[in-house]
Amino acid sequence: MIEDKNKNSTSIAQLGEFGLIEHLTKNFDIKQESTLKSIGDDAAVLDFKDKKIVVSTDLLIEGVHFDLSYMPLKHLGYKAVVVNLSDICAMNAKPTQITVAVAVSNRFPLEAMEELFLGISLAASEYKVDVIGGDTTSSQKGLILSITAIGEANDNEIVYRSGAKNTNLLVVSGDIGSAYMGLQVLEREKQVFKVNPNLQPDLEQYTYIIERQLKPEARTDVRTLLFALDIMPTSMIDISDGLSSEILHICKQSNVGCNLYEEKLPLDPQLISVCEEFNIDSTTVAINGGEDYELLFTIALSDFDKIKGNPNFTIIGHITEKNEGVHLITRANTKIPLKARGWDALAE
Repeated sequence: MIEDKNKNSTSIAQLGEFGLIEHLTKNFDIKQESTLKSIGDDAAVLDFKDKKIVVSTDLLIEGVHFDLSYMPLKHLGYKAVVVNLSDICAMNAKPTQITVAVAVSNRFPLEAMEELFLGISLAASEYKVDVIGGDTTSSQKGLILSITAIGEANDNEIVYRSGAKNTNLLVVSGDIGSAYMGLQVLEREKQVFKVNPNLQPDLEQYTYIIERQLKPEARTDVRTLLFALDIMPTSMIDISDGLSSEILHICKQSNVGCNLYEEKLPLDPQLISVCEEFNIDSTTVAINGGEDYELLFTIALSDFDKIKGNPNFTIIGHITEKNEGVHLITRANTKIPLKARGWDALAE
């Protein structure tokens, strides 16, 4: 719960809905030529001419998707934008605009909302997207945040989950699993704080994995990197629910099988160290953790020479015929059926 320690805090009720919208959005600048009309009318107007429009919406609910005891409101605003932009990136499209909807209870003063919108504004500035509208309403309990992201791409650039073919290579950007272990560290420190509120946590050795949880980044660069390599992905998805789940999504929609190789999984050294500390198997975390917001995609086998050795990408497997199934090939060369276990697998 957010404590109102500022005696001079401003009640949101003083501003009213439209006053609140005007106050929180006054610093948003228009950067895209395609934004004809943004905040201030019944709907935003976008001119894409010969472009295709890509739209995605995500809902974040306090107590379900985030815990304000360790998630600063500024970080929450930033992350809420990023997770939606990631969906646009997963279509091989360029994010251009977002809308923001917030439901908030009376325990949040205006200053709390300013912090939330500061994070939203920072993300919008960082990724050069326009905030073009949204909605605010009251909540009986807690905070609910919904963001819709809009992007553009030429028709021949859009990549779906359904295009993977037999012999395609399975590729992932960045590293995976760190966001989940960052959450485990934060949850542990929350429990320690409950027992001894005077004990300040030393999180120096967990900086990277905590940042992956609290302030992830959308891989808007992948589209540009692949274009420079002259590679057109055959399928693509972002890793929000765990690598295993995302692989199974691609395989189901593409009507194919897959072999994922344990030894190829890109793991950050800090992740490996913290997994040992928590006595959790790093492979289990990597394939089931989620919230990494990296991109998982398939490419033609003929593109192998273009991508091999590239520090931005790791080839982690290959696509097979559907009847061969979807498997994890362990370091001991054992074939294990891949299950979409997501967060549940890590709670056992």
